[in-house]
Amino acid sequence: MTQWQGKRYWLVGASDGLGAALAERLSRAGAEVILSARSEEKLQELADSLPAKAQVVTVDVADQESVSAAAKAVGDVDGVVFLAGVYWPFGAQDWNAEQATAMADINFTGLIRVMGEVVPAMVERDAGHIVITSSLTGFRGLPGTIGYTASKAANMSLAECMYADLRKTGVRVQVVNPGFIKTQLTEKNDFKMPFIMSPEDASREMFEHMNTDSFKKSFPFGFSLVFRGSQLLPDWLYYRIFGA
Repeated sequence: MTQWQGKRYWLVGASDGLGAALAERLSRAGAEVILSARSEEKLQELADSLPAKAQVVTVDVADQESVSAAAKAVGDVDGVVFLAGVYWPFGAQDWNAEQATAMADINFTGLIRVMGEVVPAMVERDAGHIVITSSLTGFRGLPGTIGYTASKAANMSLAECMYADLRKTGVRVQVVNPGFIKTQLTEKNDFKMPFIMSPEDASREMFEHMNTDSFKKSFPFGFSLVFRGSQLLPDWLYYRIFGA
């Protein structure tokens, strides 16, 4: 069980949805949270509603100067949780170059930028907690998800590489792979989303994982078996089932 009282956690992508719900859980547990996203107004409203100490530091993870400035303002932290992400649903037949690039640049390269600012200091101190948000979609390619699925697969891979490097050090690395969460992003979908979760329920799953020493958690559990099991299927069968 992680001791939260007196710890400082930087939540990147905390203005709404899963990030805001997780901020509330961490705050109730006694942690000081530093809330980051692009919208200062939303962040301040959230900070004012939290029971424990909270700080607002705006950041645009697509901009290196913004990330560097935010990291300097935040200072040393006990943990960082990366939740920032954007999403537009489209397939290769309807390729939107601007949106595809934004998903790659915010969802994945934004993570790289943030990690570049916090990991070296944690390694030097031999202490820290890194939590990366991927997705069930990251396990294997899906139709109609150009940009998003690729970025989440990259997040999962990066987390695996970091865990391989740091698992015997004082820096703890974890990754969470949620399914559908009811947010502004999933409102863009025009298809039925099985086992869709509220941000509060998803944050509970995430917080429970953060209280363990386990590396990876995929949820909801039953739904996650479909995605994890798909990795065992040969290509011809997988694309017959899951292809467009």
